[in-house]
Amino acid sequence: MLSDNFLSPDNVVLEQNSPIVNTGDKLVLFDTGMGTLKMFGPTTGRQQKSMAEAGIKPEEIDAVVLSHAHIDHIGGIVDSTDKVLFPNAQFYIAQSDFDFWTDESKAGGPLKDFVLHARKNLLPVRDRLVFFKDGQEFLPGIQAMAAPGHTVGHTIFMVTSEGKSFAFLGDLTHHAILLLEKPRMEFSYDTDPKQAANTRVKMLDMIAANKIPIMSYHFAWPGYGHVVKTGEGFHYIAEPMIMTL
Repeated sequence: MLSDNFLSPDNVVLEQNSPIVNTGDKLVLFDTGMGTLKMFGPTTGRQQKSMAEAGIKPEEIDAVVLSHAHIDHIGGIVDSTDKVLFPNAQFYIAQSDFDFWTDESKAGGPLKDFVLHARKNLLPVRDRLVFFKDGQEFLPGIQAMAAPGHTVGHTIFMVTSEGKSFAFLGDLTHHAILLLEKPRMEFSYDTDPKQAANTRVKMLDMIAANKIPIMSYHFAWPGYGHVVKTGEGFHYIAEPMIMTL
C-alpha cells in the first residue's frame, strides 16, 4: 500500500500536528508533542519553537486539551527540568486515560516508558486538570467525543464557530493511507485494536457523511483536509495550502 502511494515501505513517517484555536478570549492548544524525548526520532519536540515562530508565548495559552495520555501527546507539558511550560493553562483530559496511564502499578511492565512519561508530565499539573465527559462542550465551541480503543479514554474534538466546524482527530487514524483506506487494519499501539477499528469506522463514517473538515495529528503537515467514503474505507483529500498571508 505504501509503495503504491509513492511512500517508503521502510520508513513510515508520522508527523505531529498541534492546532492552536483562538476562541476570541482563549488560546486553546491541542496536544503537546514529545517535548524533550527523542524516542520517536531526532526531529520531534519542535512545538515550543513552532509556537515562537507563530508569535505565541507559552504563558499565553489558556487551555491545553489532551486527546489521550500517550507520550507523543503529553510529552511537552514539562521541560527537561520538569518545569511546567504552560504556567497559566488549565489542562483537559478524559479521567479514564489519566487514571490508566499514571497508574504506578503498570510502571514495571511493557508500558513502562508510557507510564513514566505520563506521570512526569501529568502529575505536576494534577491540580489544574479538568476531566471532560463524552459529548460535553467543556470550552466555548469545543466538544469532546469519546473515541476509545487507541487508549481507554481517547477522545476527538469538534471545534465549532459561526456555523462551521472542524474535527481534531488525535489518533483516530495514524496514517492517511494505511489506517484510512483500510480502517479495520489493526495497529499494535492500540490498547484495544478491535475496539479502535470499530471506533475509527464509526467516527469516519459520521465525519465523511457530514463533510466535516478534519485535522489529524499524525498526517503529513499540516494534516488538514477532508475524508470521503470509498469502497472498503476512506480517502483523505488534503486542503490546498494557501501561501499568501
